[in-house]
Amino acid sequence: MPLTGKSIRERRERRHRRVRKKVAGSPERPRLNVFRSSAHIYVQIIDDTVGRTLAAASSRDSGVANGTKTAEAKAVGQLIAERAKAIGITKVVFDRGGYIYHGRVKAVAEGARAGGLEF
Repeated sequence: MPLTGKSIRERRERRHRRVRKKVAGSPERPRLNVFRSSAHIYVQIIDDTVGRTLAAASSRDSGVANGTKTAEAKAVGQLIAERAKAIGITKVVFDRGGYIYHGRVKAVAEGARAGGLEF
């Protein structure tokens, strides 16, 4: 990919906008959004029809085991699945947030699936 003068963040946001054209959360299947910072990972379940966050989890929450970033991401996926099931959500649409489905993003998805979410 040729350098266009855009920052890594701007390119990721552009990819995310492109993905969001097709991926939208509804009351029946809310959107599971992932944000990855250099140190932590944040996950939200969002109903886009009203623009409301229904549940959230992050690697900063207590109860998330310390270890590698990938292990923490998997634990966050399981935590969000528990919180989703507590409010009656079992099916979601996965929004990778413009990131490649690899590493920590993939670990969140696997953890959420292991916790009982379907997508």
